[in-house]
Amino acid sequence: MATTGVEAVFLETHNWGRAARFLQALGFELEVSTGDGSGVFRNGGGAFLVVAEVPEDREPGVQVALRVPDADAFHAGPDVEVVTPFEDTHYGTREMTVRDPDGRLWSLQAPAKG
Repeated sequence: MATTGVEAVFLETHNWGRAARFLQALGFELEVSTGDGSGVFRNGGGAFLVVAEVPEDREPGVQVALRVPDADAFHAGPDVEVVTPFEDTHYGTREMTVRDPDGRLWSLQAPAKG
């Protein structure tokens, strides 16, 4: 079984308010706000944008999460370096981390076990 597209993009920012206004000006709607400098945006049926504020002394990063319909049926091929196997998350999914040939980390997200 392969991935089925982009589930979410995780964006870090130095200024939550400015980032939120920017995304809303582009047509994204705030679906969830944690009240502590992070939240989830979405534009239609597209991928989720998960935005979190980080301290000024840390470079803001970006991570892409790919959708996997069934974690138990997914098998990483020989060209995929698995960093961490699928694990349950505190936000109700199962997540695996893989590394691409250039060293970037990717997240693979599947629904939690029923």
